[in-house]
Amino acid sequence: MPYVRTALLLAALTGLFLVLGALIAGREGMIIAFFFALAMNLFAYWNSDRMVLSMYGAREVDEASAPQLHGLVRDLAQRAGLPMPKIYMIDNDQPNAFATGRDPQHAAVAVNTGLMRLLSPEEVAGVLAHELSHVRHRDTLTMTMTAVIAGAIGMLANFAFFFGGMGRDRREGGGLGALGGLLVMLFAPIAATLVQLAISRTREYEADRKGAEIAGNPLWLASALGKLEHGARAIDNPVAEGHPATAHMFIVNPLHRQTLAALFATHPPIEERIRRLEAMAAAQGQSAPARRGPWG
Repeated sequence: MPYVRTALLLAALTGLFLVLGALIAGREGMIIAFFFALAMNLFAYWNSDRMVLSMYGAREVDEASAPQLHGLVRDLAQRAGLPMPKIYMIDNDQPNAFATGRDPQHAAVAVNTGLMRLLSPEEVAGVLAHELSHVRHRDTLTMTMTAVIAGAIGMLANFAFFFGGMGRDRREGGGLGALGGLLVMLFAPIAATLVQLAISRTREYEADRKGAEIAGNPLWLASALGKLEHGARAIDNPVAEGHPATAHMFIVNPLHRQTLAALFATHPPIEERIRRLEAMAAAQGQSAPARRGPWG
């Protein structure tokens, strides 16, 4: 099923590329866009995870450099029935995390340094279990490829106004000319974000539920989400702001709500996510709050 969903997503994004190419330069633009989309799909499948990690300046850590974090991920991966993923640290004060990789055998989890400073060990476990749930259900393939391809669509839109209509007009079969370029610049980022919206909200609820099962206590993740949301609102993430197509990968929205990109938030409301986790804990008889001691 994840592969079918990914194929449908890539078909939709490829179709969007063709429309953009036609608007910018007519038939020739559509042909160029088709080959560009084909190359982008192949490149994204094999390299999108490395691209996103490099974009955020993530550095790999091992058991020697981060023994507690490494041990926690290893234990959670065993509980989830997954091979040990690679672990990356991102030097960013905003508390956040994401997972990437085309399959469980090539997976990685990345955490911001701000998350490690803010959360207790139990809350970190809840966050990592959420990310491992994405890995187990192969959400990371769709998420990471969408980030790269939607980012390419946004880049194409930024250039569209300058290249649209140069030396061509509608009567020559050259698309809508400058008007087409303007339309692309205005609407392509919105269209790409709507594709992300279609894959994000229900996926996050399911990852919360499965992650709580892996960690063993839904309240750990519920407590973490509240802290992460507050931190994400208060602290900038300049890389995410510059590459909003990657926002859907994070456990909480890294974009500030006053930005235009945040109007198309890819995450469900934190309040509803917490409510569902607390209801899950109550059904299991787990009414004690998560411990709030510092990360050791």
